[in-house]
Amino acid sequence: MNMGFAVCSLFVIFSQLFISLWISNVTCAMNISSSANFTTYTEFLLANGIAQTPPMGWNSWNHYQCNIDERIVKTTADALVATGLAALGYKYVNIDDCWAEAERDWRGNLVAKSSTFPSGIKALANYVHARGLRLGIYSDAGYRTCSRTMPGSLGHEEQDARTFAQWGIDYLKYDNCYNDGSKPQERYAKMSYALRRAGRPILYSVCEWGEDNPAIWAGVYGNTWRTTGDIADKWERIISIADENNVWGRYAGPGRWNDPDMLEVGNGGMSLEEYRSHFSIWALMKAPLLIGCDIQTASRETLRILRNKEVIDVNQDSMGAQGRKIRSYAGLEIWAGPLSKRRVVVVLWNRSNSQAPISVSWRETGLSPSAHVIVRDLWEHSFISMKKSGGLTANVAPHACKMYILTPV
Repeated sequence: MNMGFAVCSLFVIFSQLFISLWISNVTCAMNISSSANFTTYTEFLLANGIAQTPPMGWNSWNHYQCNIDERIVKTTADALVATGLAALGYKYVNIDDCWAEAERDWRGNLVAKSSTFPSGIKALANYVHARGLRLGIYSDAGYRTCSRTMPGSLGHEEQDARTFAQWGIDYLKYDNCYNDGSKPQERYAKMSYALRRAGRPILYSVCEWGEDNPAIWAGVYGNTWRTTGDIADKWERIISIADENNVWGRYAGPGRWNDPDMLEVGNGGMSLEEYRSHFSIWALMKAPLLIGCDIQTASRETLRILRNKEVIDVNQDSMGAQGRKIRSYAGLEIWAGPLSKRRVVVVLWNRSNSQAPISVSWRETGLSPSAHVIVRDLWEHSFISMKKSGGLTANVAPHACKMYILTPV
């Protein structure tokens, strides 16, 4: 009896050990498989060639809101080419909210609004592509979009991703209104995988408003992610958003970018100096440069800001390192970041209401204190010095900035 009990006990022990090892192996295999899928997916995001530098283009919302139609999209595409903006990298023509009918068709497909997009989105994509540009569109990780005028994609991710791919869409801005309360990580992941399976490279812009710290997780799923709430054409809002986005710099890089929202340059709510500061800081932070004004009626001064190739080159630098704020006192700030070829970009930003001198030392920018540096002014398009040492000082007007590239000799 004791011997039988002992044999039975050993059998139970070995059985439990076998089961435990089997479970462990299965779990390990599942983890390896999951890890492999994760690796494959992240490699796909980086290898698909999308957003290796921050995306540039135009978006309809800041100027037109829901008053958008295919004529505006077409004439904007033409204007991007005619003004030379397209040649500088502004390639995306993005339709925001309000482009679709209020309900899906009987097959459950999204349908372009017949009164404003009578030719359909595919025809519009063909028009944009024929000009060497790319078409973007908008949807939502909820049941309705933020305007409540059209359906969201929650529960229709696969179907909508296929539709967008069939239409020839190149960019998807995916908003966060009227959702089911589930975690954004889950809802945004579903559309991300659906876009991958749709078979067309589509830049995926996660518009979660920064509520759940998307910089930490969204780089797995998307190419850009909003780190802030909506922008406004106001000085106070620009500086607030810049500070919010500054916190997340270490998470950005080629293929994945922090997004402090679209540009307001040219919409009329700020001065030219404030718009130059706005554009300079967005460029330094490697933010997407998405024009938000009416390009067809943009002033010469507005176009001069948007077409500053030297500032654009900072944004599009191959290193992809987001610049950051390195010092601030009484509204006088220094922002800086590394560039390729051992260069450094520096912005001296005066947020105060009075003109003031701002000084920066080479040590603060990461350069050797003893380095001799070529200093290039990106707004004056001139060299300040060919062999500057120690640092530099500039008098900066209120709400204005000075922007330089420092190149060690």
